[in-house]
Amino acid sequence: MHRPRTAYWVSCVLAALVLTASGLSYSVVRNVSDIGGSHAISSGPSVGAQNILLMGLESRRDWDGNILPASILAKLHAGSAAAVASGTGGNDTNTLILIHIPAGGKKAIGFSVPRDDWVNFAGTVGPEQQGKIDQAYGVSMFYEQARLRQQYPDMSQDELAFRGNEAGRAAAVATVEKLTGVHIDHFAEVNMDGFYELARVFGGVEVCLRHAVSDVNSGADFPAGDQHLNAAQALAFVRQRDGLPNGDLDRTHRQQAFLDSVIHQLRTEGVLGDLGKMKALLSVAQQYVITDAGWNLLDFATETEGLTNGDLVFRTLPIQGYATIDGQDANQVDPAAIKAIVHAAFYPAPSPRASPHQRAATVDVLNGGETAGLAGRVSAALASAGYRAGRVGNTPSRTATAVLYGTGASAPAGKIAGLFGATATASASVAAGHVQILLGASATLPGIPPADQPAPASLIPSTGPQGGAVTARNGIPCVN
Repeated sequence: MHRPRTAYWVSCVLAALVLTASGLSYSVVRNVSDIGGSHAISSGPSVGAQNILLMGLESRRDWDGNILPASILAKLHAGSAAAVASGTGGNDTNTLILIHIPAGGKKAIGFSVPRDDWVNFAGTVGPEQQGKIDQAYGVSMFYEQARLRQQYPDMSQDELAFRGNEAGRAAAVATVEKLTGVHIDHFAEVNMDGFYELARVFGGVEVCLRHAVSDVNSGADFPAGDQHLNAAQALAFVRQRDGLPNGDLDRTHRQQAFLDSVIHQLRTEGVLGDLGKMKALLSVAQQYVITDAGWNLLDFATETEGLTNGDLVFRTLPIQGYATIDGQDANQVDPAAIKAIVHAAFYPAPSPRASPHQRAATVDVLNGGETAGLAGRVSAALASAGYRAGRVGNTPSRTATAVLYGTGASAPAGKIAGLFGATATASASVAAGHVQILLGASATLPGIPPADQPAPASLIPSTGPQGGAVTARNGIPCVN
């Protein structure tokens, strides 16, 4: 029987996965090793610099496609079974948080992707190739299940649910990659029921509200100020959007504040040293949390010092404004600006005194476009920026520029891909320590600052509805 899919959690899990394996009992280590289950993406490295996508589904069903019991739906303020059967909730990824962890786990940064951002999908099954970014998962899942029902009419419900979710995961990851321009190495996801169960094991969470709130739809009814929320209240806290000044954008700040609070709790309340609580937490994680199967969480634990020390900053990707698109209320976004912001934050330019990029990569440039001599000019510019010049030549004609990299070259490949508005992709055909640029038909020479000049910083907006970074007071951020 397949494990359930995902929902609102998003990283009490990662924080719980952030558990340091050393010193834990064999049974706990074994339980950590049992978390996983998805082959929707090709996993990246578990040690060293990596990008992780946290996803929370709005689904009111379990991982086998069964509607949650009425008692659970009532507790979660998630409607009736009849409403769920009619489509309430769907399979939207109402939580999308992209986190970059540098090698050694220091100074991690996370970006929430607003669920209503209108984007071009990637890796999505079916005819719908545009929409709100939170719809990529559900759209792909819907069309994949329809295809499977037609091709295999006797397929069991749990198999249908599993394969539909796999299509959804692949589409969600690919779409976030396309929007942000960075490669995603791993993901973790949970559903509303899983979020509730994980929060229940933690004994709830501490939060701070700037104003009192009352919302029938989510069940949120809280006074202003610092307070402790039980599991059901915690779910209402991260789900509320109605009645908030900036709607869904304020909800992303709630989700960020929740994660900050959980990490603070892990760090200060001895959770990692409480064997009974750890076993209970991991038992729930095994049941409700899905990650990519190639993510070795025990190895990953060596890279999480920045998280467990609270060295993690959350921001929200900016929007340009609000619009009605295809009859839906949506956010207008600038993909090029988003790529620049994410690349500048995840792969900051070295100081002039440093050896740029540590000359960590040899760059091969192959011209598949129509501009004669462009590969040579790109290679020379990158060499001036501190990269090692590699092979220069031609490749069969191609429409789009691609950036591929071999083992150990993920970070420089990400920086180079950002220059071309592309996404860096790992490739077994590229030698270790090498980055390969395949120039497309419309490729031009990007602005590449030489080694003795720092790259211009991309400003991360701190005003507007998305706000600035969520900051904590005594570990607990205060939000709308």
